[in-house]
Amino acid sequence: MKRTAICFVGVLAAVTAVVHAQGRGAPAPPAPLEAGASQADVDKVLVPLAENLRNQAMVVKFKPDYTYDTLRKGTNGLVCYDRSGLPLQQPFSVECTAVANLDREAQNLKAEAQGDRAKSNAALDELEKAGTRAKPAFGSVWYHMAGADKDHARPHMTIAVPGATAQSLGLPDKPTQGGLWIMNAGTTTAHLMVPGE
Repeated sequence: MKRTAICFVGVLAAVTAVVHAQGRGAPAPPAPLEAGASQADVDKVLVPLAENLRNQAMVVKFKPDYTYDTLRKGTNGLVCYDRSGLPLQQPFSVECTAVANLDREAQNLKAEAQGDRAKSNAALDELEKAGTRAKPAFGSVWYHMAGADKDHARPHMTIAVPGATAQSLGLPDKPTQGGLWIMNAGTTTAHLMVPGE
C-alpha cells in the first residue's frame, strides 16, 4: 500500500516538475480560433488554468444535445468549457480537464439538466451500476472555478483516480489530518481532494 502511494506521489511530483518546466521561457502562442468562435468566450473559460497552460488548451462549447463545438484546438491535452448558469451550476462556472474526460462531462451535463441534485446523482448512479459511466482518465486533473461572478469565483482542483481505494493508493478515504484524501473511493467518481484547492 505504502509503495503504491509513494509511486503515485512520485508520478505526481514528476508531472508537476514537467508543468513547471514548461512554464519557463516564452509561452507558445495560442492556437487560432475556429470560424465563428469568440475570443471573449475562449478567454473566459481559460481562467482556471495556470498561465503557462492556457495558450495550448483546447476550448469547446457544449450544445443542448451534449455534443460540442470546438472553439479552439489545443495541443497540451487539456480542454476547457463554460458551465455558467446551467442547471445545478453557479452563475459563473468554468472547468478544464483532460480531453479524454469529455464523454464523462457530457454525461454529467445531461444528468444535471434535470435541475435536481438528487435526480442527477441517481441518474449517474444508474450509469455506474450499468457499467456505462464514462471513466475519467486516471490521474487527470479537473480545474474548476465557480461563484456569483468572475470576481467572486473560487478555484477548486481535484485529481481523478477512478476505482482507487484507501488500500490501493495508501491514502485515507476520509478527510482526517488536513492532507490529501480519496473522495468516493472505489467508484469511477473517486478523486483526490487536495487541501486548499
